[in-house]
Amino acid sequence: MNIISNLLGHVLRIIVEFVQNYGLSIILFTIFVKVLLLPLTIKQTKSTKAMQDIQPKLQELQEKYKNKPEKQQQEIMNLYKEAKINPLAGCLPLLIQMPILFGLYAVLRDPVAYGVFANEAAFQNADMVFLWVKNLTEPDYILAIISGATTFVMQMLMMPKDQQQGSMKIMTYVMSAMMLYWGFMFPAGLTLYWTAGNIFSIAQHYLIMNPLKAKLANSKEEVIDERKPKNKK
Repeated sequence: MNIISNLLGHVLRIIVEFVQNYGLSIILFTIFVKVLLLPLTIKQTKSTKAMQDIQPKLQELQEKYKNKPEKQQQEIMNLYKEAKINPLAGCLPLLIQMPILFGLYAVLRDPVAYGVFANEAAFQNADMVFLWVKNLTEPDYILAIISGATTFVMQMLMMPKDQQQGSMKIMTYVMSAMMLYWGFMFPAGLTLYWTAGNIFSIAQHYLIMNPLKAKLANSKEEVIDERKPKNKK
């Protein structure tokens, strides 16, 4: 984890040295990381869409072989094979992103330790004013509220329509409340990173993910062609 944090810290240091404003540097740094992770996000979206396409067939197999678990598992694996789907592919991008996100969190909590600033004096002398925020090293309530609000909007956009009730909807409220609370507790620089990330994700949803989902939905290629006879053993 320290290797990732140190690497990200030096990237942020380069941006800070060029921009000479800590707040703007955090936003540019956030965009850099989000763009870096974009291919993984696209891969995850495609994998999720493919899994949604085979859900009717998957449910049919689960019902048909509900009393034969071994046969059910075999038929499900055959279904994945025919559809050319790796059931773990949707989780892989998330697993790759997690160490990066934890590394970013560490860097923004202690930028001196990870090389963003040469020492504590350089950190204290840096330009910490950003828009209405007078000091990014202290909590800012307005930014905290924006962080909580953008988290709610982002979660609602990312959540599939069939899951916008029950426990998933509760989790959206919980996550938004947590971001609001952390915004009151943590330095504004960290809250700015979360907020910038949320806004980028919302823009990404409308400009990239929505068109991609529409393209996949309108694709004439079927995940499994039912008209194609299966090979008889």
